Amino acid sequence: MDASIAVARDGAIATVVLNRPDKLNALTKSMWHDLGTAIGALSAVDDLRCIIVRGAGEKAFSPGNDIGEFATERANKRQAIGYGEVMRATAEALAACRHPLVAQIHGICVGGGLEIAALCDLRICGASSRFGAPIKNLGLVMAYPEMAPLVRLVGPALALEILLEGRIFDAAEAKDKGLVTRVVADEQVAAEARATAERIAEGAPLVARWHKKFARRLADPRPLTAEEHDECFDCFDTEDFRIGYQAFLAKRKPKFVGR
Repeated sequence: MDASIAVARDGAIATVVLNRPDKLNALTKSMWHDLGTAIGALSAVDDLRCIIVRGAGEKAFSPGNDIGEFATERANKRQAIGYGEVMRATAEALAACRHPLVAQIHGICVGGGLEIAALCDLRICGASSRFGAPIKNLGLVMAYPEMAPLVRLVGPALALEILLEGRIFDAAEAKDKGLVTRVVADEQVAAEARATAERIAEGAPLVARWHKKFARRLADPRPLTAEEHDECFDCFDTEDFRIGYQAFLAKRKPKFVGR
């Protein structure tokens, strides 16, 4: 795993690694770009069913953007706009990914790391994990595209609490706020994330994609159209539906084909 964003495939599950362990997986501009490229490419793979996103090692998911890069990449508004465009493109790639995303969180998950985790569908962390976004101490604003996933996840009031206070808080509080899906013992994080991905991968992949699409659409206040209501019943014309109900009646495990 020499690349700063490493991708591995194991059957129907892919793992994307923020791979900079010597810097606790602090994010650079190029890492943001490569993460978006990797997620976009994986989203297009039809026989993939789940993606795990994690940091290298077990000390950190990511502490956020590498502040050492600010002097050269975010030293003024013009540079920051360019940097922000890269981050926004990656956020859009994560949000648009067809496959379920599971964040495997070891240790620190702060700032930009928290933004990436918030864009995943499920978040599994260890009991000693730490969370927050203390960017007020840098005189730094979380832009609209970066803040939106956090607001969608926990609501505006809790998002403001996190940003205005800038506290680092523990896994129990993160679970209480709705930031994480599940807290397990530190040594069980990898196993639980894998088990979660396997449970997802066992299901009908088209159904997972529809559920992701429907959840995103329901966050939009516009009334649903007749076509959107109609799409809810497209699953009944899939091969996977026939496989699923016939397997249930026969008391056997279904083997879905994604059609």
